[in-house]
Amino acid sequence: MDTQEAISYIHAHHWRDKRPGLDRIRALLRALGDPQRGQRYVHVAGTDGKGSTCACIAAVLQAAGYRVGLNTSPYLERFNERIRVDGENISDGDLAAVADEVRSAADSMADAPTEFELITAAALLYFRRRDCDVSVLEVGMGGEKDASNVIDVPEAAVITAMGFDHVRELGPGMADIASAKAGIIKEGGDVISYGGVPEADAVIRRVCREKHARLTEVDFSRLHLHETAPDGSRFTFSPYENLRLNLGGSYQPKNAAAAITALEVLRAKGWNITDQNIFKGLARVRWPGRFELLRRNPDFVLDGAHNPHGVRAAAESLRACFPGKKPVFLLGAMADKDVPGMIGQLAPLALAFVAVQPDTPRAMNASALRELLRTTGIPAAAFASLPDGVRAAVMAAGRDGLVCALGSLYFSAEVRDAVNGLEL
Repeated sequence: MDTQEAISYIHAHHWRDKRPGLDRIRALLRALGDPQRGQRYVHVAGTDGKGSTCACIAAVLQAAGYRVGLNTSPYLERFNERIRVDGENISDGDLAAVADEVRSAADSMADAPTEFELITAAALLYFRRRDCDVSVLEVGMGGEKDASNVIDVPEAAVITAMGFDHVRELGPGMADIASAKAGIIKEGGDVISYGGVPEADAVIRRVCREKHARLTEVDFSRLHLHETAPDGSRFTFSPYENLRLNLGGSYQPKNAAAAITALEVLRAKGWNITDQNIFKGLARVRWPGRFELLRRNPDFVLDGAHNPHGVRAAAESLRACFPGKKPVFLLGAMADKDVPGMIGQLAPLALAFVAVQPDTPRAMNASALRELLRTTGIPAAAFASLPDGVRAAVMAAGRDGLVCALGSLYFSAEVRDAVNGLEL
């Protein structure tokens, strides 16, 4: 296969009609020689902040001199972003090569693997081939039955901020969601929890006791924010003073605090991570599409928030970084998300709404989204073309205004291209 054939092959394997579990990924990896065995991992689950936390951990470990694999989802512009080593995307040639091997193993299976299982197998195979010292794995959904959970006891299991998402698959209650996320906790392991949601915290603590796992909860009393701006923040997480993080959003220092806590656990286990590595690594983190300022005049922010919990964090960041400005929201959403819950978080801030439809079968129709938005009493328009929607939002905001595009990571690349192509 060439690269495009490899990507098309992976995308063709849907998961909706598949029974959740680890049997398929275990069989697939067994056929590939179990590339996950004997490797070291940091495993990251949670509702929001997983990708940013993974990026922070990986950047610091790389600054400490380790060869670091990173497997995240979804991608924003190129599929290759999902599999990285030392910050570099997997090359087209390497992607095609590992996909060929994975396909040879998968095609002989009676129960064909899902898309995510194929990607996970490809990543684990590539990380072993590149002799990674450690790989950071982001859970796709849940934890217990996620394909990434095929690994043995990781060096650290991190559970980021908790909220309601994927309730159809994980369960309707916070305890159900937390139980699924806590599935990455393994016997005798080290666990780092963002915390702050009592019902979820109780589940995580109970599972740690049952698994004899050592739990460290992030101590946010150590966190002091000095400056927050659209292009990043300065903060102290005692004893680390005046840290610089080039990620926009007032929520990002909290994700960095969770990452630092995980790194401290690793250091206590013998990993050679200095304070200077933490400073340098965080300053080098780049994670596009998360409260990213794409342009000025008007200010245009792209954020990956796609559930009420994430949207609330984005709204708080807009208030902090753009005081007094009422945004025009360019909104695209998946039909299986809590769209009314997201709208409820945005309406108190909104000057106007522009609805668009991300290019994925799961997306809500733009006209249907517009009708939901109009129930707020705030002006709302719908556009079949995303570039037309971007232009309309920019025109509605005016030169001194603010546009925020959010609701789905799946339209990030198209939004970026449309903003870059604007001629006003």
